[in-house]
Amino acid sequence: MTKRTVALRSHPATPFALLAVSLLALGTLFALLRVPMPDAVVYRAEGASVLHGRDLYGFTVTEGRLPATYPPFAALLFVPAALLPVPAAKLAFCAVNVLLLAWLVRLSARLAGRRAGPPLVCAATALALWLEPVFQTFGYGQINLALACLVLWDLTRPPGARGRGAAIGVATGIKLTPGLFVVLLLLRGRGREAATATAAFAATVALGGLVLPAASVEYWTQLFFRTDRVGKTWIIDNQSLQGLVARVLHDPAPGAAWLLPALAAAAVGLWAARRAPDERWGVLLTALTALLVSPISWSHHWVWCVPLIAVLLAEGRRVWAAVALVCFAARTMWLVPRGGDGDLHLTWWQQPLASPYPLLALALLAAAAVAPGGRRTAAEPVRLPRPAARQRP
Repeated sequence: MTKRTVALRSHPATPFALLAVSLLALGTLFALLRVPMPDAVVYRAEGASVLHGRDLYGFTVTEGRLPATYPPFAALLFVPAALLPVPAAKLAFCAVNVLLLAWLVRLSARLAGRRAGPPLVCAATALALWLEPVFQTFGYGQINLALACLVLWDLTRPPGARGRGAAIGVATGIKLTPGLFVVLLLLRGRGREAATATAAFAATVALGGLVLPAASVEYWTQLFFRTDRVGKTWIIDNQSLQGLVARVLHDPAPGAAWLLPALAAAAVGLWAARRAPDERWGVLLTALTALLVSPISWSHHWVWCVPLIAVLLAEGRRVWAAVALVCFAARTMWLVPRGGDGDLHLTWWQQPLASPYPLLALALLAAAAVAPGGRRTAAEPVRLPRPAARQRP
């Protein structure tokens, strides 16, 4: 029994108090900074467009003039938010995200092959709140935690569970990136689950088309191909491979210079996920690959850092876990010059600070690619090579 376990057992209220203090600190900080939670405002506006029959993709809201960017099915799910005043909707998004984070912690423990009782869940949730991707998810009023929970719950259900794969399809219908997990199911010989996921995704498209026919035609024939509506791909907020390449080359549209490495990363990542010794690394490598190759992966999309750190800790990979923890807690991308086109004029030593998440993901994919293959049971650790000592730039 570890000293930490003894402490938790001798002071059973400590984890709950830690969570309460952490939530109070977060709420106080948000109130003092008047955090606008712009994405929550966009989601509410999407729901209002459905309720009042307005053009779903014709509005912009907030000072940043943000438009709707998700498939029509997502707008249907946001209708309840439109029934609330804006302050109440923001509070609801925060409350739901707290519950989702606790669920993600529990699912992460399940993925890692560990049991997580209420004390451990509370303590881990309190600490995970301050990881940059999670903190930003709360700050923007985002739905990243919901998507990660849907996918992770589906993938950690018992083999043969009824409807396994459906939640992945629903997550893909809300935001397309989780669709890469359907490829994972196929690669790991789970064709029935992949078919279920595909059917569920098709159902979301059909439902969106039935309720919002004009918006569905516009989205799937035009907006689906326009990443420029989402935002500038070269700013440091974008922690995808495209953002990294754009900043390194000082080019806002790197074209083939990004596309070819992205195809290579997708091939290596999926190959490593297929040959991963157990399911958990197949899941994590697929998540990292999706975040890397997506044209835009805002920093708050990287909430998969929670299960990643959980698995690394459970397997005793303390060096990798420490590197990941520092990477996702240090917020180095916000320390470099930005504003205007400053993101495109970073010096060589600022580049790794501006792109910590894709660099870590590339390192993990490379480590997994050179690690011995072969299937093992979920209880056996994945043998990743330890990272070399980092050199100062």
